[in-house]
Parts: sequence; structure tokens; C-alpha cells
Amino acid sequence: MNPPSSVYADFNPEDYGLPNEQEIASWISGYTALPSNSPRAQPITEGVHPVIVAEQNARDSHTRAYFSDEKIGRIDTPLALRRVGSRSLKNIREDFPILAERIENKPVIWLDNAATTQRPKQVIERLVQYYEHENSNVHRGAHALAARSTDAYEAAREKIARFIGAPDKEDIVYVRGTTEGVNLVAQSYVKPLLNPGDEIILTQLEHHANIVPWQQIAQETGATLRIAAVDETGQILLSEYARLFSKKTRFAAFTHVSNALGVITPAEEMIAIAHCFGVAALVDAAQSVPHLPINVTALDADFLVFSGHKIFGPTGIGAVYGKKTFWEAARPWQGGGNMIADVTFERTQYRAAPAKFEAGTGNIADAIGLGAALDYVSAIGLAHISRYEHDLLEYATKTLSEIKGVRLIGRAAQKTGVLSFVLEGRSVEEVGQHLSKAGIAVRAGHHCAQPILRHFGLEATVRPSFAFYNLPEEIDALARVVRSLA
Repeated sequence: MNPPSSVYADFNPEDYGLPNEQEIASWISGYTALPSNSPRAQPITEGVHPVIVAEQNARDSHTRAYFSDEKIGRIDTPLALRRVGSRSLKNIREDFPILAERIENKPVIWLDNAATTQRPKQVIERLVQYYEHENSNVHRGAHALAARSTDAYEAAREKIARFIGAPDKEDIVYVRGTTEGVNLVAQSYVKPLLNPGDEIILTQLEHHANIVPWQQIAQETGATLRIAAVDETGQILLSEYARLFSKKTRFAAFTHVSNALGVITPAEEMIAIAHCFGVAALVDAAQSVPHLPINVTALDADFLVFSGHKIFGPTGIGAVYGKKTFWEAARPWQGGGNMIADVTFERTQYRAAPAKFEAGTGNIADAIGLGAALDYVSAIGLAHISRYEHDLLEYATKTLSEIKGVRLIGRAAQKTGVLSFVLEGRSVEEVGQHLSKAGIAVRAGHHCAQPILRHFGLEATVRPSFAFYNLPEEIDALARVVRSLA
């Protein structure tokens, strides 16, 4: 099945004296990531960005003004939404086989990207290639297939380091995903530091994966958790966050992008505050790495974790970045083969990181698949992806906010492609079921982020979340169902 045709298929902008795609592209190329008076403002560039790209505040007024219901039956949908960088949306969508599926005899509309993204055929084919031509355990074999497998496995580690701006591929430890990464840091580095009365700082925005591991080690050691508050939009109150630090603080951990609200936290400032108190910080980048250019060196992050399946890669694979000094200080979490230098019954000598934290046979194929996913994203350009998804989010926010009875949760100025809402008079489950019958996949529940939803007086929300293969037409389809229920 071909992807849904564009609403612009029969629309010629020049018939209305409107700008063509090349003109719009030239305007977009001049956008900046932050207002010019921001200390973090940087022009968007290709490749690794020196800071996190936040809200695309500098918008060109031309694009907004040209489109109206009277002209094309749409509400301010930028013509730029037809392309991501140099590639058309039609061309991109053809890379994702699952987008040709049908649900309830309707084309699948995948708006559950915050839960997991879909895989392009380039990733799927890379996995097939591994199993057909390279399959072997790594590092220890003396034969040709072991060499092929090891080369591909370590090449993927290098790609991860380059993608997030890490100084060295040896700073990257493979894990099953963000959850295991947080647990690794909690158990290996932080737990040995803790004594009764010590404190760990989290925020109200956290996913359960960045709460429960800290609770567990706090209960085991007598430490306590302190929680940074958010304002009415869902953004971190930096002044309140800074006040939480004291001589008792041993560690800080926070999400870079809220999975429930899409709010982008001021990671650079939050890390700098922690460092002012001599405290190391972990960044949960599960929801930011797929959408925003990140450079861990520029951020000065001590640890950063993310999952492959959130960035168009396989499930069951992820990575932890850590500064060398912290990996050297951390103790191994698991013991076994691959992580040892020498073993006797009296003592064991461990290898240096990353092997020190990679006991046993790793998830070799999916690590290589993650490398292929990063290649795919890099070829399109995260700056282009970020810009496109921002425009898509703006359109979705405007479209849903005009529906009577819709309450959007988390209206911070700096957000990525997540909308969280409730509909007056309808349960979250009811909305989710109606959307599913229309072939539209969204998340309906607490999103493993109960504390932040309860902050807004809720137990659950409906959460459509976007990726660069999504279309404005898909947002229209979502809105039609919600409008019919309203």
C-alpha cells in the first residue's frame, strides 16, 4: 500500500502567488535554535550540535501567513511539512515497511513514537546481513567470522560515541536500554557513595525508570530523595532545583525530555548547577536523542543513557555514556566472562571500561542494528529532523487546542513532539479505543510517569507522539476522531 497522498497533491502554490518549496527551504535554513539573546543560542548546523537544540522560536512570518482554510482547507500548515531536509516525506515513509500495514482495514497511523519508533528497512536489512554473513561471538574468536562480528560491534560503538559527541568510544557501555543503563549507574557508581542521610536529587518529570532504581538504593543505604518542582507549564523551576543542593547531595539524575509531556529541560544549566556543588549528574536522554542534536562534551554530562528502540533501532539495546574517571571509580555490576583480565579462586582482576560492565555475550546483532539506525538518522540530519518535528508539533498543538473539551497538559515553551491531553466527558481509555478503531496508534495511560501526571491532578492522559515520518494529514485524522467524541 502506498502512503497516504498529500493534501497538496493537486495544489500549486504559485497559483496563489505563494512561495515555492525552494524559497521556503531558504527561509528555514536561517532558523536558530534559541532567541538570539539566549546565552545558549547557536545556529543550527549539520552534524553534532554543540548544545541541545531546544524550541525553534525564530519563525518566519511568511510561512504562517500564506495558508488558510479558504485557500486550501487547512489551518496554517506549512508547505515545509512536505520535506525533511533534502528528502520528501513520501520517500522517507517508503523506508518504513510497517507504515504500509492496515489496522481495522485502515492505513496504520503510528503516533506512539514516545513508546517506540518504527524501523527503516536499512536497519532491518542490516540485522539480516549480520545473521547471514557475520554471526559469531566477539573479541575472543580466532576465526574470520569472529573478526567480522567484532569489527561491526565495535564500529557501532564508535558510531554511538560520534553521534552524541563523546570523546572516546571506550566511554560507551552497551546495555539493554535506558532502564538498565540507569540501574547500572545507580548500582555501580552511586550506591557505594551513599551513607545514611545522603541525598539524591530527581525531578517531578521523571519516568519510573529514573525513579525506582534511586528509591531502591536509597532504601538500602539510608539515603533520601529530593524532588525538583515544575511550574504550571511543566518546566523545571531552576531556582527551586538549585536550592535542593547541599553538602548532603551525592548525585543528581533528570530527564532531558519528559516522556509524558514532551517538555525539554534545561539540561546544560542543570548539569552546571550540580557541578557547582561538586555533584555528578545523569541525563536520561531516551526521549531526546531521537529528536535533538546532543553533544555530551559540550553539556559536560557525567552520564547519559538512551535506548535504541526510541531512535529507529532494535529493541533490547541501548547505551550509557560515562566520563572515564567515573567508569574507573565504578564497581562492576555483574560478573562473568568478557569483563575479566584474570581469574583465580582467590581473586579476579577486571578489565577497563567498557568491558568491565559488559559481562557475558552482548546483544551483538542489535548493537550493530543500532549503529545502522544512527547512520540512517545522520544521513537525514538531526537538525532537519528537529526542525520538521517542531513544525509538526506546532500544527498538532494548534489543531487539538481548537477542539472543545480538549485540555492539553504541559504547555512549556520548549518541547519536542509529544502532546498529552484529556477530553472532557470521555475517559482516556475510551478515546484510545476510538482512535485505535480508526487505525491510529497512541498511548493512553500513565506513561510510566505517574508523579508528573498527579502533579496536574490526573491519573492518565492520551499521548500522541510524533516522528519525522509522520504527516500533517495524520494529525488531521487524529483530530477528526477526537472532534467526533467531543
